[in-house]
Amino acid sequence: MSRAADAIQEGLHIAAAAARLAIKNRILVETIGGQSEFDMDHFIDVARDTLLALAVEQDEAAAAMQRLRKIAGGRHSDPHGTHDYRDRDTRNLRRRHRQYVGVAKELRNRADDEMHLIALVSDARESAWADVQSNLNRRLIVEGMRADSDPDYSSKRDSRMSAVMMIDLQNLEARQRSSGLLPGADDTPDQG
Repeated sequence: MSRAADAIQEGLHIAAAAARLAIKNRILVETIGGQSEFDMDHFIDVARDTLLALAVEQDEAAAAMQRLRKIAGGRHSDPHGTHDYRDRDTRNLRRRHRQYVGVAKELRNRADDEMHLIALVSDARESAWADVQSNLNRRLIVEGMRADSDPDYSSKRDSRMSAVMMIDLQNLEARQRSSGLLPGADDTPDQG
């Protein structure tokens, strides 16, 4: 493949990863956080919208490259910074413009491809489930941890005891005060 085609493919890989992450987060928020059932049709629409939004971002980047190329044309002095382009940069800016346009075009093609959208949503769903599964596994390990199976048990004892005293006991005391089981601070007898 040409350098331009390679750059477009790389841009598509980055966009696909961003889309998968955005869809995964929506799945987690809407199904777990919103306590609703997973609806493939809904998330296909989410995937389509996500790809189209990414295509718009690519269009904006392409337009920015075009503006920068016009500004850079005819400027032959030394640049004052990384993004202070000169005439010698116009070829690279033109190439970057074409790459952004190519990525945007392919993202729109993928947004119109039902099979691609289904695969994207399925990948995002698997990733969401992997996150949930990992969190559950980690939680079960922590909740089920016994002193004899934790090699760091004794070294972490002081911090655990501090947490019990500073957090748990204070929360317990506050709950007991609010329920009337302990006298409040103003209920203490006078000492003098």
